[in-house]
Amino acid sequence: MTNKERYSQWAAAQEYVPLFMMPWWLDAVCAGAEWDALLAEDSEGNILGAMPYLLRKRAWFKYIIMPRQTPIGGIWVTPEVTADKWKTAEVCRQIKEQLDRMGLVYYYQQFLPGSLCVDALKALGCKTKEHMTYRLDDLSDLNKLIESFSKNKRRELQKSLSLHAERSMDIEDFYRFYTQCMSERKHKVHFSREFLLVLERKAKRLNQCEIISIHDADGHVHAAAFLVWDANYMYYLIPTYSPTYADSGAGALLVLEAMKRAREKHIRFEFAGSFSKASVKHYKQFNAAPTKFYSVEKSYRWWSFLISWFS
Repeated sequence: MTNKERYSQWAAAQEYVPLFMMPWWLDAVCAGAEWDALLAEDSEGNILGAMPYLLRKRAWFKYIIMPRQTPIGGIWVTPEVTADKWKTAEVCRQIKEQLDRMGLVYYYQQFLPGSLCVDALKALGCKTKEHMTYRLDDLSDLNKLIESFSKNKRRELQKSLSLHAERSMDIEDFYRFYTQCMSERKHKVHFSREFLLVLERKAKRLNQCEIISIHDADGHVHAAAFLVWDANYMYYLIPTYSPTYADSGAGALLVLEAMKRAREKHIRFEFAGSFSKASVKHYKQFNAAPTKFYSVEKSYRWWSFLISWFS
């Protein structure tokens, strides 16, 4: 049995594995490429932890980076290892040794907030860098939640009173709207129509995705977002807003509707899409808590910085 097959069986048997590390998610976002997993085991061959990864190949060199639209990866460990830094260190030692034998040029992954693996891998010679995501853990009181928004966002919600939300937008229509909005802003689209169709199809089959769109009375779409979730969090993964209706308040209403959806499912909410300066300013105004997470990288060749040209 291959590592990938063993990982898939192991993940299915766990009480919880983050959405972005599930085998079906990796099948979707790595379509046309190769993903696999490194495994750490105890003396009896039981899996203690695993690191799924996307392997990229260009000419004669190999490297590992995050798949598109996948904000989190890294090492996931069994519950008995989770809070034990010594067992975590052993899992990371095994995985780092395997990583070093792969003949890579470069390795880069982003780890879950609070992962003990980050410090363990740093001690093993990897570089780490701090990043920030934004979360809302308490959605129980909707009125209190709205009151916690900035004055600007509450004002935008007042502007949006003539708009309404729908949950029936087709994925093809969403992609067309997304590319139109990006084009109007002169921004590059970093994934293809086929990529999004595959991702939506796999997530929809498991009832783990939804599109929310904001419309006016004439049916014009002002904003839309592709949401995904697991048992713990709803992720605001791919939002987009029409520049034509920038002053309609649709952006604030879209976020609120996504939060309402998370509340209905009794899960927490995380902004997991773009973290440009403009996006961060937008997210902070919803009183979302900044939450640290770390990237881990290892350069095996001095010229590995050139990898960014190929990614």
